[in-house]
Amino acid sequence: MCGIVGFTGAAPAAPILLEGLRRLEYRGYDSAGVAVQHEGAIEMVKASGTVEHLAEMTSNGAALEGGCGIAHTRWATHGAPTDTNAHPHLSEDGRFAVVHNGIIENYAALRRELEGEGYSFASETDTEVVAHLLERYYDGDLRRAVMRTASRLEGSYVLGVLCACEPGRLFCVKEAGPLILGLGVDENYFASDVTALVGYTRNVIYLEDGEMAELTPESVTVYDRTGREIPKSVSHVVWDIEAAEKGGYEHFMMKEIMEQPRAVKSTIEPRIRSGRVELEGLDLTAEDFARFRRIVITACGSAYHAGMVGKYVIESLCRVPVEVDLASELRYRDPIVGEDTLLIVVSQSGETADTIAALRECKARGAYVLAIVNVVGSTIARLADCALYTHAGPEIAVATTKGYTTQLSALYLFAVWAAEKLGRIDEMRYNELVAELSALPARIQRAIDLNLHVKYLAGRWHAQRAMFFIGRNIDYAAALEGSLKLKEISYIHSEAYAAGELKHGTIALIDEGRLVVALCCQTALFEKMVGNIQEVKARGAKVLGLAPEGDRRIFAEADDVLFAPGGEPLFAAAPEIVPLQLFAYYVARENGCDIDKPRNLAKSVTVE
Repeated sequence: MCGIVGFTGAAPAAPILLEGLRRLEYRGYDSAGVAVQHEGAIEMVKASGTVEHLAEMTSNGAALEGGCGIAHTRWATHGAPTDTNAHPHLSEDGRFAVVHNGIIENYAALRRELEGEGYSFASETDTEVVAHLLERYYDGDLRRAVMRTASRLEGSYVLGVLCACEPGRLFCVKEAGPLILGLGVDENYFASDVTALVGYTRNVIYLEDGEMAELTPESVTVYDRTGREIPKSVSHVVWDIEAAEKGGYEHFMMKEIMEQPRAVKSTIEPRIRSGRVELEGLDLTAEDFARFRRIVITACGSAYHAGMVGKYVIESLCRVPVEVDLASELRYRDPIVGEDTLLIVVSQSGETADTIAALRECKARGAYVLAIVNVVGSTIARLADCALYTHAGPEIAVATTKGYTTQLSALYLFAVWAAEKLGRIDEMRYNELVAELSALPARIQRAIDLNLHVKYLAGRWHAQRAMFFIGRNIDYAAALEGSLKLKEISYIHSEAYAAGELKHGTIALIDEGRLVVALCCQTALFEKMVGNIQEVKARGAKVLGLAPEGDRRIFAEADDVLFAPGGEPLFAAAPEIVPLQLFAYYVARENGCDIDKPRNLAKSVTVE
């Protein structure tokens, strides 16, 4: 949620800051602002609306002079998305400008304290208390003022601080949110996402919670909470800015759907060597793994749906009980985990606040933690005992596509690796599964090629007020994700149900002309699904069936049909989600929705 950028150097800061904000638009926001040092003062422009609106107000940054500044895209939490509530926020004397990601939980008490001392507030935000605290504590030592201010704050916060009295100097602070430093030649940067930086530098430093950085054009210095300077290693980002461009597609979401064969190949291919699954960094022997009496998978949103698929696959192959928990629930329910528990944490960004909290809670109780993440150096990757990176590349659209399929691929790899470690599958079955893993990228491409008519189907069904998705076993888990894709980008009410549960209440919602999407890719359960299809059709529903390529039985039951390529039933969720992603995309396009940036949503949910 939200995005922050900071720059200091010889070049004009505002155009660089605006370009950084454009790179962060996918995170979700409702207002934007920029502040720059100039001749001993701070010049600031901010407004509700888009970054492009901000660019128009500043002549794309040319109207703001100065080589040191900060910028922000805000997703409203405290106060409506108004010009006044937009960031940056100024101190009462105008010397300090602050941008903030996160939530300051004790802001109300701090505000009352500051108002009692005569400070006046212009906004409804929690962030404005930071600007006033900086003014109160500044005595000519900016680092000390930032440290004292941060020590008063409770909650999650990433801060960027600009002072009119300190030319060319920036400070930033990280506590429970993503923050990356970018290193250039006679210029330096900070941002909440590496996407904002790769157009200028690929050399970055990942900050840990409780760390603070001081940036000048010539240097970057990192301190701990006590103000002690600490050494930090420099990482190199392997992908370039072209990876974050649309590449000729109308929307990032379509580009990322089409990238899935390559992305899944990047997840799988390096882990299969000479016909064996090798998971580097997962240093568990068969004896180590045998001590785990159960596995808990925790995640949020689409990552949770990937975990639901993972449960079926891991239990089937490994014969180990698997529990899948929403991270926002797991963190608060006094979980029964310990040294006999393997916790698998799934997150595209590696910065999901609830998932981080659940990880910390379970690790404190002795669980061994495996992270499945995309972003190298992210908080979850660093907190876990080991990490399995998906290597999906940057995902810009808010609605995940390749993030989900690469998470599935990582879970498949783990399941096959673990089953072999535990001796639960013989060599013939192992070789068969490895071959099926290697074939997944081609099968996902085939899923795209098989469904060129999906645009027509979207045109036929886009006016529905509500839709339902049904499936059994892995198809039910995939239905959860298919339903989420539709609702989050088209704003059509959609729900997914285990098909066998229809008669237990849900069927009351089926009425004349209602579209039901029936996933029928678990061929062993096809006849059961036929019964469920007939149940909804008897109530007047129309059915869009999703079936394996070549299985013509579906034509006798469904009004319209999508296809997924055949193959290993345990791995069916990856190819079968592709036509559902395409269907959601084209329905949203028919309805004129903002596909890459759906309303009220953010890409990286870094607050509760």
